[in-house]
Amino acid sequence: MIDRRHFLLASAAAMLPTAAPAAWRLRQPAPRTLDYGPAKLDIYARDGAKGDPVVFFIHGGAWRLGSRDNVNAKPGFLLARGFLFVSIDYRMLPQADVATQASDVEKAYGYVRANIATYGGDPDRIVVMGHSAGCHLAALTGFRGGLPGVAALVLDDTEAYDLEALAKAQGGKLRPIYAQAFSDPSQWRALSPATYIGTARHPPVFVAYSNAPIRAAAARGLADRLRAGGTKVTLFDGSAYSHMAINRRFGEDGDALTAAVMAFLKATVA
Repeated sequence: MIDRRHFLLASAAAMLPTAAPAAWRLRQPAPRTLDYGPAKLDIYARDGAKGDPVVFFIHGGAWRLGSRDNVNAKPGFLLARGFLFVSIDYRMLPQADVATQASDVEKAYGYVRANIATYGGDPDRIVVMGHSAGCHLAALTGFRGGLPGVAALVLDDTEAYDLEALAKAQGGKLRPIYAQAFSDPSQWRALSPATYIGTARHPPVFVAYSNAPIRAAAARGLADRLRAGGTKVTLFDGSAYSHMAINRRFGEDGDALTAAVMAFLKATVA
């Protein structure tokens, strides 16, 4: 018999990106690994980089699994187009709760902003990108002002923008993966990115959603609220993608999401 704990872990594991195909891995440059305090981060930079815009990536994994290695084709693809790429670790459940994870993201961002020029990056042109749980953390920290000077946000597929609304849509409770991460309803408002919309001026935001109707509704609702407050938003219909593919396929030839993100980056930081 499979007990509840193993079921939840298996469900979370299914949300992790698969390893990049061998052909893509061979193209990836070796990163420089640094310790920013709570955890480590990897910096990928091309030879001779100077003042390159930066993509700062937060991996997914249900707030419980995953690592900074889950980058697929992103580093090689972005370096070839004049960007510097950073991927971070943050402490996982159950050792660290989501509030602590958000604090880790802010510390990693602060470290990168203070030091990235040494590695050829421009601290005033940092774009924070996240997928799944990483998308939630990017939105939460970005909207609440925890990423000072951030140039843009790329939010790739989560339903956790407004936890109270999400629970209401699901009959008053969150589904197991989310309930495990957000076990205390009294914290839902503070841990919901939507709570902070309009509390400050937000940078341009790219919002993508996959083929899950609940994620599409969450993304559209977020985009509407941001636009109502005057934030520039690009909304990408990713209904042709699964939750995993919308992250994994970034950088592949002919990928529609990649093209849309690159157009957004060109308009905001390139």
